[in-house]
Amino acid sequence: MYLHANAKLGLAGRFTLVKAVEEGMSLKAAAVAFSVSPATAHRWWHRWQEAGTEARRTLACLCDRSSRPHRSPRQLAPELEETICACRRNTGWGPRLVAGATGFAHSTVWKVLRRAGISRPARAAKEPANRYEWPCPGDLLHMDVSRYARFRRPGHRVTGDRSQRSRKWMRPETRVGYDYAHAIVDDHSRLAYVELHDDEKAATVTAFVERALAFFAERGVVAKRLMTDNAFSYVKNRSLRELLAHNDIRHLTTEPYRPRTNGKVERFHQTMAREWAYGLAYRSHRQRNQALPHWLDHYNRRRPHSSLGDRPPISRVHNVCG
Repeated sequence: MYLHANAKLGLAGRFTLVKAVEEGMSLKAAAVAFSVSPATAHRWWHRWQEAGTEARRTLACLCDRSSRPHRSPRQLAPELEETICACRRNTGWGPRLVAGATGFAHSTVWKVLRRAGISRPARAAKEPANRYEWPCPGDLLHMDVSRYARFRRPGHRVTGDRSQRSRKWMRPETRVGYDYAHAIVDDHSRLAYVELHDDEKAATVTAFVERALAFFAERGVVAKRLMTDNAFSYVKNRSLRELLAHNDIRHLTTEPYRPRTNGKVERFHQTMAREWAYGLAYRSHRQRNQALPHWLDHYNRRRPHSSLGDRPPISRVHNVCG
C-alpha cells in the first residue's frame, strides 16, 4: 500500500469519507468534515465509484498513485548511465571528475550516481559489538576518569548563547582548572561510585580505589577484577598494585586504542555528563559538584536502566551470587 508522505488522510480516513458520501453526505460537507479540499474529496469518491469489488475490499483504490511521468524522453539511456557508473566504480572519482571524463553535465552525473546508490563512498563496516556481562556483582569493576572544566558562570553548552563569551575568560590568570571525576562501575549491576578530585595522580587514584572497594563491600559486593585503560596512574602505580594484591583483585587493562573494552564506564561517563554536568544551568562549578551525590544516589537507586530491564542498578546488588 503506497501513501504519500504528506497525505492528509490515511486509508482509514479515506474509507470513512467515501462511506459518509455513500450514506448521503455531500462532497462539500465531507470535505469540510475531514479537513480536505473539495477536489480531494471528489477524487477519492470518483476512484471509489470506478473501483471493482477486489479493489474496494483491499482499499487499493484509495492508495496514492505514483506521480512519476509515463515517459521521460530526456532521461539517459541505460547504457549511458552504466558508462557513468562504471567510471565511478573504476576510478573512485567524484561527480565533477566523472562528468569531465564522460562528457555529461555535473548535475546529470550526480543524479545518475544518486539513483544508482553510489553517489557517496560507502563507509567502512563497523566491527560487530561484542557485548559481555559477568554473572555476579563484583566479578568485574570498570574504572575510568573524566574531567570537567571549572567555571564561574554558566557556559554556552547550557545557555546556548555564544555571544557572551569574553576573551578575558581565556587568560591564564582567570582560568580555574578542572575537576576530575573518578568513577568505578560494576559490570553486572551497573552500580557506580564517583568522587571528584583536583587531579588524577597515582596517590589520588589509590585512595579513591580504596574507598570505592569499601563502598561496594558495604553493599555485599566483593571485587574480584578491576579493569582500567593504560593510563600511567593505573599501570605504573605501585601503591594501587599493592592494594589490589592485598585484596586479591586481578588488574585487567584494555588493549591500546580500544576504549570499547571498558565500555560500561565510558557509557556511564556519557550519562553523567548529559544528566548531571550539563543537565542543569549551574551558577558555578561548586554548585555543580554539590549536586553530584544527589544525582549519583538517584542513578543507583531510582533511575531505570534499559539494559537491566528498566530497573535501577541497586536491584541487582540485593541478589549477590554466592
